[in-house]
Amino acid sequence: MFTGIVQGIAEVVEVLELEAFRTHVVALPEELREGLEIGASVAHNGVCLTVTRIEGEKVSFDLMRETLRLTNLGAIEVGQCVNIERAARFGDEIGGHSMSGHVICMAKVVTIEEAPNNRRLWFLLPPSMAKFVFEKGYIGVDGISLTVGDLRPAGAGEGVEFSVNLIPETLSRTMLKERLVGDWVNIEIDPQTQVIVETVERVLASRL
Repeated sequence: MFTGIVQGIAEVVEVLELEAFRTHVVALPEELREGLEIGASVAHNGVCLTVTRIEGEKVSFDLMRETLRLTNLGAIEVGQCVNIERAARFGDEIGGHSMSGHVICMAKVVTIEEAPNNRRLWFLLPPSMAKFVFEKGYIGVDGISLTVGDLRPAGAGEGVEFSVNLIPETLSRTMLKERLVGDWVNIEIDPQTQVIVETVERVLASRL
């Protein structure tokens, strides 16, 4: 389990490519390696990955075909950075919201609005995901627990656009400060919202 509170960013220093499979070698800062063992779970841009090798500061993670299909990690190149969060431990403060590290889709950055000490980003979601997003609801964007600001239709058959408002602390600690219009981010829907919506749909369908 994760909380959506990004603990730092880390540089990808090596990418090993195989057919429908790749390994990321990440230079993790010392404070993010404390107590880290092979088999541990670490979220990269909100994607739960398993530690497969530790060689000093270099930590390896394997990415399977489904991870490459659903997330933005398949486009990561050497020298780029990812948001990092270690798995939550019993007794940790839950500062964001409960997250599984299972990305459900990607969303495209469509608008960036700048204001003093603030930044608002608008994202385009696929039509099938629109039913899970509500104003003031939780959403995971590249592993960051955020509150949905506003919603607006994106046009016929194009889904919905939602906004998030970012304070300077979020921008300084995460890779959202680097996102540009046209970039893709990983999305994790609030699991409680997803369960409620799908349960209501099944109940209504059974009454027809």
